[in-house]
Amino acid sequence: MAKLVGNVLIAQGGGPTAVINQSLVGAVLESRKFPEVDRVYGALHGVRGIIEENFIDLTQATTHNLERVASTPSSALLSTRDKPDSEYCEKIFKICMKHNVRYFFYCGGNDSADAVRIVNNNAREAGYELRCIHIPKTIDNDLRVTDHCPGYGSAARFVSLAFAGINLDNRALPGVYIGVVMGRHAGFLTAASVFSRKYEDDGPHLLYFPERTFRKEEFLKDIDETYKKFGRCIVAVSEGVVGEDGQPIITQLTGDQERDSHGNVQLSGTGALGDLLTALVKKELKIRRVRSDTFGYLQRSFVGIVSEVDQAEAREVGEKAAQFAVWNNVDGSVAIKRTGDYSVDYFLTPLETVARETKCMPDNFITPFGTDVTDEFKVYARPLLGQMPDYERLMAPMVPKK
Repeated sequence: MAKLVGNVLIAQGGGPTAVINQSLVGAVLESRKFPEVDRVYGALHGVRGIIEENFIDLTQATTHNLERVASTPSSALLSTRDKPDSEYCEKIFKICMKHNVRYFFYCGGNDSADAVRIVNNNAREAGYELRCIHIPKTIDNDLRVTDHCPGYGSAARFVSLAFAGINLDNRALPGVYIGVVMGRHAGFLTAASVFSRKYEDDGPHLLYFPERTFRKEEFLKDIDETYKKFGRCIVAVSEGVVGEDGQPIITQLTGDQERDSHGNVQLSGTGALGDLLTALVKKELKIRRVRSDTFGYLQRSFVGIVSEVDQAEAREVGEKAAQFAVWNNVDGSVAIKRTGDYSVDYFLTPLETVARETKCMPDNFITPFGTDVTDEFKVYARPLLGQMPDYERLMAPMVPKK
């Protein structure tokens, strides 16, 4: 089969991450090597930028500029929360034809993979040769098939270091601390908080995941027992924890069901969940010093807390997207598989296997009581965070009282 000659179109969708630009730059620089590629276009604001034809010519960006952008967090091409349906994707496809786009790369999560799938189907039905590649990205680590997602390692690193700092603070001025971490359906980010532990009494002492039913009575009992044992208690809780009715716990606490642009219940964006849990602990356990933080956007694009492992893998999935599309003339989603301890390789999985649905943490990653993680999770996640800083306690004997 003759090689396709034409232009590349690349876009970024969904929440930004600390390493998504590594994937962008990897795809751009790799694409520019191929004689089959005339121009590399970047769509501003994701799929919305495509239908509005807001393109920049990345063929003319200098390598120096691209490399500096690669190490900059957030989406350099800007993003969108638009969730394309069939009609929307048909418009994307027609714009691709107008601009002689033969290679379409979209970096994002499962909704982005679904958009790529629909555009790919439109091209096939029209008999138009268009290679469509989904480049994986999400801090929640909830994409199917791939071992892990670029973006997760750096966000997990942030969560771990944030809880390390919280632990040091909380040990100096004891009380109850509740940190609300991103994770609508998957608790991978909350689980990463355990890497802040160094000493036996270090927090977080309790973790709560969307994969396990959240019960207020058990939550209060756990905190009460931990507080009595250590004189303090640090809690990491996923924003998406659900009650026995399967509904997000925030709807039980507030009675409200505010929803975002995708129809999802608004979870931690307002800080309400942390405030409500704090009020619950104060009221029921009569503990005076109870504080909470909602990490929110801080997890996604924090400058200076980036995993070098995450950076390298994000670059390579971008490079592999171009190679799969141009060299191999195939469509799909780039995925990561482990080949050793610790090494990875990359493969292409059908778009249908990644689109729409999400994955959760497997049962063997969560302890039977559901408030901590297992060694299996630690072995899985620890390499993704990269080299971590250390901290120390004073080691000196007490002076006898007189």
